[in-house]
Amino acid sequence: MCGIIAARVADDATPYLLDGLERLEYRGYDSAGIAVRTAVGGTEVLRSVSRLGDLRALVAARSGAALTGTGIGHTRWATHGGVSERNAHPHQDCSGRVSVVHNGIVENADRLRTTLETQGHVFASDVDSEVIAHLVERALAVDADLMLAVQIATAQLEGSWAIVVLDAVTGRMVVAAERSPLVVARTGRGDFVASDVGAIAEWCETFVALRDGDVVELGESWEWSSAGVAVPVPFPTPSPFAAAALDLGDHPDHMAKEIEEQPAVVAAVLDRVAVRAADGGMWAGLGLPDPERLAVVACGTSLHAGQVIATALRWIGGVPTDVVVASEADQVVLSPGTLVVAISQSGETADVLRALDRFGDAHPVLALTNNVHSSLARRADAVLDCHAGPEIGVAATKTFTAQVVVGVAAMLSALVASGRLSPDRATAHVRALRSLPARMEHAGRVAADRVPLLVSSVRDASGFLFLGRGAGLPYAAEGALKLKELSYRWAEAYPAGELKHGPLALVDEGTPVVVVDHGDPRLQAAIAEVRARGGRVITIGGPGSDVPALGSPEPWGPLEAVVPLQMFARELALRLGCDVDKPRNLAKSVTVA
Repeated sequence: MCGIIAARVADDATPYLLDGLERLEYRGYDSAGIAVRTAVGGTEVLRSVSRLGDLRALVAARSGAALTGTGIGHTRWATHGGVSERNAHPHQDCSGRVSVVHNGIVENADRLRTTLETQGHVFASDVDSEVIAHLVERALAVDADLMLAVQIATAQLEGSWAIVVLDAVTGRMVVAAERSPLVVARTGRGDFVASDVGAIAEWCETFVALRDGDVVELGESWEWSSAGVAVPVPFPTPSPFAAAALDLGDHPDHMAKEIEEQPAVVAAVLDRVAVRAADGGMWAGLGLPDPERLAVVACGTSLHAGQVIATALRWIGGVPTDVVVASEADQVVLSPGTLVVAISQSGETADVLRALDRFGDAHPVLALTNNVHSSLARRADAVLDCHAGPEIGVAATKTFTAQVVVGVAAMLSALVASGRLSPDRATAHVRALRSLPARMEHAGRVAADRVPLLVSSVRDASGFLFLGRGAGLPYAAEGALKLKELSYRWAEAYPAGELKHGPLALVDEGTPVVVVDHGDPRLQAAIAEVRARGGRVITIGGPGSDVPALGSPEPWGPLEAVVPLQMFARELALRLGCDVDKPRNLAKSVTVA
């Protein structure tokens, strides 16, 4: 959940660290800091509990020894210890020689801390990460080899980590990973490390992702070890996107840009998968058995995408499905013959990975992710790339639509490959998917005209209800989630038929109720119930709706409805003065359970 950047370059490392942290801020923005080796063999540590602009100001105002090209940086989403400068990374050992940045959770930190304090180590923070610096310090007191010290330190850790360790005396830098993402890259400028390749894409055309148990020293030549054994340096992978993809261009914020990109993302995805979805080749290429039953395992927005995919599979193929909230998987019992579809935008969602650990190897796993180099991709038996491109806004937008389209295409292909669906029928469904980019563009144009006025009418509401039925229900849930994430107003989604079984008590004069109306005639009864009690109904649907944005009903539901729902949440948040790219208390890539 936090962000890591490190550099070994010929000139001053600071600009690289600050620029990289800015690109990583979506992963955490409670605090940020850097540690850079000085020309006299010391370390300059600068930390801030505000945004990157304040850290940049601290760097600009500093005086003292010249800074070198070796440094580390971190942007934090607090898990252990409150938000304060003392808890911000980087953390150091007692002498200030060793500086460490860390993503993940050290589960045995309290026990290690007690032992280290008994041995005389003095801690300066409340966070689990600091124990790593002191463990390295203790190991260096026995042997001066930094790589060996990091191997000894990580062998004592329980939990997850991506760490970079900087030795101010020697200038050596060692990185390590276990169940937390970290990549390294070598370029003409020097060596770079990041928790997300997007942070260094401007400087790096290729990268290498660390696997669990890897410890690597960056230097004139890289020394790479895996589980304590020296191994050859893995072959580098081309960067999946250009640095320009991270720029805002003419857009006011990343969320606006990413909402607008959705039709193009869907069109590009379909260009990749449409033919192979219709003829069964997409599924055949995965090497998975025909699903007798499907279990979607996901969290948040990915869970809603999974509900859409499961609905489509039931509707088209009659295949029974389960939708599992990953954080509640402990008591779930899956039937024999169940295929697990694990969905995670980052591929690092801790609750999803833990759920798969709970299920063991009893069921084949298909990963649906936007990061084919992730922990989830390595854990799965087969992987589907969402091809959404980088998504910087913390609230997911285009990754949701990409997950839905790739997932539905895969299910169509599975049904064809298993003989449950004819290629002709699959081709008709693919043709309907092909119409989505135009429908989404139309929905965006209509919403741009209608949404600002609708938001003006409900700006002061303290809470919202979202209603849907059948295939429209996951979109109502996603609309409510977006509104909560961005505007900090209460919003709950319900099946429309459940309204009279309790939630109707919440409806009073002016209560806003957003209805995803994809043509189910039973929705009209719920709308009438709300209006009879003075509620403010906002409909997103066909002709006559407040935002007429939908085409004909499809098995995957009204995907184009997500565009006005996203725009509605964003517009309300902006009216309330909220940061739509970086909502409070949230961060991208939820790597803690």
